[in-house]
Amino acid sequence: MNNSVTTKKDQQTLKLIEGTFTKREALNIINSVVDVKINFHKVHRLSIQEGNENDECKFDNSRIQELMESKKETKAFLRALESKGQNIKITSTVTISLEE
Repeated sequence: MNNSVTTKKDQQTLKLIEGTFTKREALNIINSVVDVKINFHKVHRLSIQEGNENDECKFDNSRIQELMESKKETKAFLRALESKGQNIKITSTVTISLEE
């Protein structure tokens, strides 16, 4: 079994990102991950509206805004760290389980 994936009975954990990166690398990684999620919600919103053009897609719209704001805040955070001249550690884990 791959050591970046841990599986229990009804749950799996995936180490998505784990490592030390330069500021530029960290920014590229975060931007890429957030952009994928934003695009997911845009496509989801489009597919809902194709079936019902009156649907406001409140969840997808608010999630897109939230992700875009988080992306902006993270960029500012990374800029502030730049002056320290150190690499940046990123750890991201995805947990998959049944909804209770």
